[in-house]
Amino acid sequence: MWIFLNDSFLSIVEDLDNTTNLLVRARIEGDIERVFPQAEVSHTPDHDYYYRTSLPRKEVAARIADKITAVNYPNFKNTVKDMERHEAYFDVWEIMQREGDRRA
Repeated sequence: MWIFLNDSFLSIVEDLDNTTNLLVRARIEGDIERVFPQAEVSHTPDHDYYYRTSLPRKEVAARIADKITAVNYPNFKNTVKDMERHEAYFDVWEIMQREGDRRA
């Protein structure tokens, strides 16, 4: 699962080493810690996601639910303050818009 937040991009998958946990991964340093400040994050430069942590499923679900509950804006892109992140997110938005138009 990919999660795009205004200050973090996370990939969340099952932790195959501990299936009671989820593996939370990020490409950008600090993204995991902004959502899970208590997490012990490993730097994994030999993987496609350079940062990762394993956390209990319920903890991940609760934090993501908190983020959803806190939504207080009508336009997500306008809340992304980091311009490099904004541009990357806009690229994804544009690609998905084209895909939606293609399938309409």
